[in-house]
Amino acid sequence: MKRVMFVCKKNSARSQMAEGFAQHLGTGKIEVTSSGLEASQVRPEAIATMKDAGIDITSQTSKALSEFKAEDFDVVISLCGCGVNLPPAWVTREVFQDWQLDDPAEQPEIFPRVREEIRERVTKLIESV
Repeated sequence: MKRVMFVCKKNSARSQMAEGFAQHLGTGKIEVTSSGLEASQVRPEAIATMKDAGIDITSQTSKALSEFKAEDFDVVISLCGCGVNLPPAWVTREVFQDWQLDDPAEQPEIFPRVREEIRERVTKLIESV
């Protein structure tokens, strides 16, 4: 089973939504967590947007990437273009992708669009691993 890390700047929205979709869609196929370059808290808009999609992420918490070891993961996905700021060990995993999705924290009205982009990409990722 592949181990997947979704990473973003603050682990408050995009990476949390990706973790939620991956846990829901990838049960029995992947192990998944998310983190940020720094920890913060899960945005209420992310929780509400995922609830609208039928997925409850209220139990998820924001975690710092520094709490994890790169060698514990096969797949690393950056959702915000922060790949350039990751230590080399993280970007040299078996699979590394930088999705560079718009930040809904800057424009809360785009949460549903970004959620659907994440759902589509997570679905493709699960099919490919």
